[in-house]
Amino acid sequence: MPSAPRSWKALQNQISACDRCPRLREYCRQIGQEKRRAFRDWEYWARPVPNFGDAPARLLIVGLAPAAHGANRTGRMFTGDKSGEWLYRALFKAGFANQAESTSREDGLQLEDCAITAICHCAPPDNKPTGEEIANCQPWLAATFDFVQPRVIVALGQIAWKGALDALRQRGWLHGKGPAFGHGAQCPLADQRRLVGSYHPSQQNTFTGRLTEPMFDAVFATVRQLVDAA
Repeated sequence: MPSAPRSWKALQNQISACDRCPRLREYCRQIGQEKRRAFRDWEYWARPVPNFGDAPARLLIVGLAPAAHGANRTGRMFTGDKSGEWLYRALFKAGFANQAESTSREDGLQLEDCAITAICHCAPPDNKPTGEEIANCQPWLAATFDFVQPRVIVALGQIAWKGALDALRQRGWLHGKGPAFGHGAQCPLADQRRLVGSYHPSQQNTFTGRLTEPMFDAVFATVRQLVDAA
């Protein structure tokens, strides 16, 4: 682990240069070389994807990992895939983003009082990082909490929920096991902070109807109320 970053920008540079997981680094490079036909003219980012947004921010969103042809291609969290389309529409409606579209790092999208991170900053095969790979990325999550100092944390999916709970316990913001993950679940934290759970807007959930757009929007409407009250 490099020395502790001295600024938010330095943290992003350190994340992008991380090489602690050889399997993931090789996979990201391979995907960047093979590409998908629809993106053959793109130069893939093909390395760890940094956080998106500014710090401090009252809202921190924790995802799972970059998509192989999404953030691994564009170099920005939840940008260039269907999950991102759902997320940024919801953030725009709730007043946390200046626009609902996210296609590239040059599209003008800005977050407002919000930052986005992930449990794993490299795209993993089959969207399944190993426990060791998640542990290797944990210091980046801890540093992200240090800079963002969020009042409300949204965990997208069960793995993000577990990773957030672990990070919160390490910070002393949570004592004990914490509640089970569920869509709309809430966990009170120290100093009136709060953790909120949501199903991940992956195609596995949205195509099957497990997660609908009204369900997703409802979570962020609640989050908006929590942030405004913080």
